[in-house]
Amino acid sequence: MKSKKSRLYLYTAFACILLIIGALYYYFFSDFSNKETVQYVYIDDDDTQDSVFAKLADVANYHSLTGFRTLARHSEYGQNIHTGRYAINPGEGAFMVFRHIKNGVQSPISLTIPEARTTERLAKLLSGKLMIDSATIAKSLKDSAFCAKYGYDTTTVVALFIPNTYSIYWNVSMDKFMERMKKEHRDFWNEERRQKAEAMGMNAVQVATMASIIDEETANNAEKPMIAGMYYNRIKAGMPLQADPTIKFAWKDFGLRRIYHKLLYIDSPYNTYKNTGLPPGPIKVASIAGIDAVLNHVDHDYLYMCAKEDFSGTHNFAKTYEEHLKNAARYSEALNKRGIK
Repeated sequence: MKSKKSRLYLYTAFACILLIIGALYYYFFSDFSNKETVQYVYIDDDDTQDSVFAKLADVANYHSLTGFRTLARHSEYGQNIHTGRYAINPGEGAFMVFRHIKNGVQSPISLTIPEARTTERLAKLLSGKLMIDSATIAKSLKDSAFCAKYGYDTTTVVALFIPNTYSIYWNVSMDKFMERMKKEHRDFWNEERRQKAEAMGMNAVQVATMASIIDEETANNAEKPMIAGMYYNRIKAGMPLQADPTIKFAWKDFGLRRIYHKLLYIDSPYNTYKNTGLPPGPIKVASIAGIDAVLNHVDHDYLYMCAKEDFSGTHNFAKTYEEHLKNAARYSEALNKRGIK
């Protein structure tokens, strides 16, 4: 009789242990995500413990979220919430997901620096990828003291940005972001590029400034070294650049299709029809192709260029003003035929 009771107790205890193990697995180690692909949860400065639960509810199985809640409430998670972008991988249980989120083990993003035309546009595009809001980014890039910390002023700071793709944390601070951009800028401007710039009598900011103009002149990367050579000839000759993109920048009207004479009298340091040399800084985030086009410009004798009348996006080049006027007349006629004002 005693033997039967002992066996019964043993079986009961074993069954209880199995139930406990099953429950632990079900709530803490079975698939947390109800999706078949990696999902991402973004936790920001405004989040509370309950709002984190709400964000996880969109991707979590109910029982696994219950396990997560249990872990959170028994570890004082609500008092130590880490912001960030967290990957929820298929096959991970609540315990693993909780450990990553609790300890701030983030998944980085791939951030591509855009070739933006204005500080406001750059700020908006970056804020769409980072936790930093656009107002903070724009205000920082327009703050002379902030820019000075990184060796720039408000007119040249866009030269810091190299439009590559970087692996970076979503919740990076503005200061950390700028430090990262400065490191990437330093790596990009290697000894070879620096020597080429010095041989032209230019620095990195000046190269980026010319490159930004060339980028706005054409999207044809093959032609950019030719245009760079033309602008470089003008600088050496002490001639104004007379670059139409700088007029658009001065007026902050990037939709202009034709640059009429009345637009050339704007009082702006970016008016390259009135002022000789380069403008104070880049008129956009210069492309890598544009920068390298300046550094590897074509040596030639051309001083003038005009968009081709076939609207191919390329240009006719001229050595004399008379030849240039003929090219300009053909282009103007083509614009008129298309009714472009």
